[in-house]
Amino acid sequence: MHNNNCCNSSCSIEAVVSVDERGQLVLPKDLREKYGIKAGDKFVVLTLNSTESLCCIAFVKADSLNSVVFEQIAPVFSNLGK
Repeated sequence: MHNNNCCNSSCSIEAVVSVDERGQLVLPKDLREKYGIKAGDKFVVLTLNSTESLCCIAFVKADSLNSVVFEQIAPVFSNLGK
């Protein structure tokens, strides 16, 4: 099954979060509820680096990640650096 919902959507700012002294991020409650994120959910962390620094971090729910999704995400990240 080929699902285009994720990678054909537009990008939007959902929240601004900060990293605490222990290196942890807190996702706001309304964001967790909106996307059904629960304690214990696992995420794959994808990064896009410019030549000298981190540019973008994306989180993908691990239980929904498969080769089709990865094939769709990879071009998005490669195009962001251009």
